[in-house]
Parts: sequence; structure tokens; C-alpha cells
Amino acid sequence: MTLKTVISNSFDPFLNLSVEDWLFQHCEGGNLVCYLWRNERTVVIGRNQNPYAECNVSLLEKEGGFLMRRATGGGAVYHDVENLNFTFVLPASMADTRRNFKIIAAALATYGIEAEVSGRNDMVAQGRKFSGSAFHKNATAALHHGTIMIKTDIAALKRYLTPDVSKLQKHGVKSVENRVVNLGELADISVGDLIPRIVGAFELEYGQRSEKVAFETLSSRDEVRTRRGFYASDGWRFGRWRDFKATCKGTFDWGSVEVSLTTDGKSVVDCQIASDALDTEALATAKRLIIENHEPTADCLPPIVKDILKLINEQT
Repeated sequence: MTLKTVISNSFDPFLNLSVEDWLFQHCEGGNLVCYLWRNERTVVIGRNQNPYAECNVSLLEKEGGFLMRRATGGGAVYHDVENLNFTFVLPASMADTRRNFKIIAAALATYGIEAEVSGRNDMVAQGRKFSGSAFHKNATAALHHGTIMIKTDIAALKRYLTPDVSKLQKHGVKSVENRVVNLGELADISVGDLIPRIVGAFELEYGQRSEKVAFETLSSRDEVRTRRGFYASDGWRFGRWRDFKATCKGTFDWGSVEVSLTTDGKSVVDCQIASDALDTEALATAKRLIIENHEPTADCLPPIVKDILKLINEQT
């Protein structure tokens, strides 16, 4: 087992995401990677989200910000340079999100901050969220990435993010501002000081020193540069969402969903599913079964798929 740490010196969201993607695609057996990075004024949406429903895109771009779509599921988040992003990449056989959360909590404990995991993918301090996570896994590698709000511009977050009111009601709060907290409000903490503490907690958790990998050795690769172009493209970020019109909408324990259907007068020929669900494979299955006009009651279907198929039957 070999530990590696990578610290980005770029605020380019598409480059940072491309380096993360390279680390995941080239995960070698026995290598555990801790990657820490920051973005400049960026709204990041989940793989299956409608950008225009989650973000004031025109205002964000007018003010010099970026709209970025990640490859993992989950909801929309706001990044600026006072938010630190962490990524853990490790062999699939060693995947353990609890250890990853434990590393972040251990680093924050050095400031006297008691961090706890809330649900599957959030971390909270004093009952308020400062971190959200998303996950991806294939046959060889597992990826867990998340945010750490330190002194994030909450006013900008409120201007750019446009969450559905039902999402806030689900959490029993009236606004995004009431739900989140900057760790800088709780302790004397800075991004520059937190980075080595996370690295130290990573090394302590696995009982060895890590090999420092220079960011430039990864970001300069042709494969990474090509991937950056893909993540920055309108096709990936917006796709057909410019013309998206929701016809069915619902909120469940696993998240919210909007479905738009295209028919030929008799049957569904295409659909778009917008959701903050973490399980992207279930959403892909739901889309396929909607087009196949599958019944929602089959016992073998995942709960997310059943809920979406039932929603279609009830609202169309």
C-alpha cells in the first residue's frame, strides 16, 4: 500500500476536475490518493441535474463564474477559493467512506470542531452542514469527493443557487443560509492551515507517510488537457437542458426528480431525468424502463426506479 497526496495550485474548475478524473481512471492497485483542490467562483451540479433549475446561469456567467457538471450524482454546490475540496481515490476493494469522513473529522478536531456525518453524504458541525459528498465506483477504483466550507461567500452562494423550496422544507429550514455554516465561524481556521492537517490525518489513518505528487506532472498531461476540453464543453454542461420542460416532479427520501417525456402520440420515445440522487445507475435504468413502458411494481426494481416509474404513471 502506497499513500499519495496531490495539492492543486490551480483555481480552474475544469482542469481540477480533469486531474481528479485522471487519478480515478489510473488508480493502481495498492495506491491511495488524497487530492485537495479549490475552484474560483463555480457552481457544480450533479451528473443528472438540470443546470437552469439549480443555478442562475446567466448571473453566474455575467459575474465571471463557471457552471461545471461533475460525473458523480448528488446536488448542486457552490465553490470559491475559501472552500476546500477533498478527493479520496483508492482501489475498489478498499472503498470505505467511513474512513474518509474520519480523516476529515480528525483534521477538524485539531481546531476543536466536532464534525459528524449526517445521512450518507453530508458532514455537519453544531447541526449545520459544511460539507457535501458524492461517490463513484467501478470494478477497479472508488472515488469519494466533497466540499469543506471555510469562509465561502454565502451571499454569492445565495445569488447563484436556486434550490427548489421543497428541498429546503425537507430539511426543516427556510433558506440555504440557515442550513449551512462556514467553519471559519466556529474556529480560527484557514484553507492554507487546514491542508497539511488533512494530509497529516490521512497519513495517521493509514499509518505511513505519503508521497507528494506535483500537480503539474498531472495537469500537463495531454489526456488531462483533452478531458478538460470535454468538461468545459457546452455539450457536457448543458446538453439538451436548454429546452427542458418538466412534466412530472416529485420529492422522495432519496432526493428530488423532474422528468420530461417525448412521445410519438402513442408511446414514449425519449425522456430526460433531472435529479440530485446519488445513484446515477438507478436513474439510467429508470430512463430505459420509461422508454420501454415498464410496469413500476416489479419486485426486483431498486426503490428509486420504482418511485420514478410510479410518478410517471400518476402524473401523466
